[in-house]
Amino acid sequence: MASLRVARRMFCAAAETAAAPVTSSRWERLKKSKAGSWCRGLVSDYKEACREVVVGSWERPVKASAYATLLGGAWACFYTKPDRSSFDATLLEFSNQLGLLSPWIRNGTSDGHVQSLVKLRNEGRLRHASLGLLSLVYSADYDADATLYEAQCSNLSVPWRELPQRVLDVGFIGRWWVLDSKMKNFDVNEDEFKNLPAHMQATSPPGVQEVERSERLHKESWLALTMEEEEKEPDAVDRKEESVSEESQTQALKEEQTQA
Repeated sequence: MASLRVARRMFCAAAETAAAPVTSSRWERLKKSKAGSWCRGLVSDYKEACREVVVGSWERPVKASAYATLLGGAWACFYTKPDRSSFDATLLEFSNQLGLLSPWIRNGTSDGHVQSLVKLRNEGRLRHASLGLLSLVYSADYDADATLYEAQCSNLSVPWRELPQRVLDVGFIGRWWVLDSKMKNFDVNEDEFKNLPAHMQATSPPGVQEVERSERLHKESWLALTMEEEEKEPDAVDRKEESVSEESQTQALKEEQTQA
């Protein structure tokens, strides 16, 4: 009987073991999958790379500073890169500034460059290209919305090797450099001075004494006028006339006494 009870217990335990499957969580199954193994390897690689960056920066601070400066400068250039709307706004602003001046005092170089850009913009032939750290503005042969065959055919488009000849301006660090250089001294007409001698065409900036003298004269020009000196002069004339009249009277009295 005892042996039968032992055998029955053994059969029951074996049956329960076979009936109860091995349960595992979803997270454990995900970690054992191929995607989980790839993610663990990627995280470990990034962790090791970050550790090497920190250790290398601590061991070579000069090199790390140079790399950090380059990365910061590249980020600043990318962040401050001007776009097409910035070029249009700058062009219209400079065009308005030239329009406020008389044609006789405009700089011919500035006026010609701005007028050519305005003409290309009105014709729709200005193009903008972003190169990451800087921007380019170049000219095209046709308007982008033109329905001509020459404008829409890709085989007849302008090749990239002609781009350097078509570049009109370069945008870098928030400025359009060509346009700014052309607008330098835009209110000085150099044609007025081309017939002057060479030593009169070149002007040197004033010195410190000349600047101080000009400022002093400018301040004195705003002072109120004083009439003290002008008032003294009539008094002196009156006194002179009185002295002359007294002398004439004394001389007349002497003549009367001599005649008597």
